[in-house]
Amino acid sequence: MANIKSAKKRIKVIEAKTLRNKMIKSGVKTSVKKVYSAIESGDKEAANSALIAATSDIDRAASKGVFHKNTASRKVSRLSQAVNKM
Repeated sequence: MANIKSAKKRIKVIEAKTLRNKMIKSGVKTSVKKVYSAIESGDKEAANSALIAATSDIDRAASKGVFHKNTASRKVSRLSQAVNKM
């Protein structure tokens, strides 16, 4: 355990940021799963609406710094490609 006050504060701040990042990543994973489940069920409209929501979540995560911009772009590209193949 840290003894210095600033180190204790950094630990608290890192825990808060880690929790926030986990929540955002979890939300992205959930929205991506919704897209793939809509694709598997064969529902084109549901897949498109889920794709829009997932793209928004991924872009928001990238703007917050949770994902690198290239990672976010790759995820969106793969999702779009999967929906377009339907």
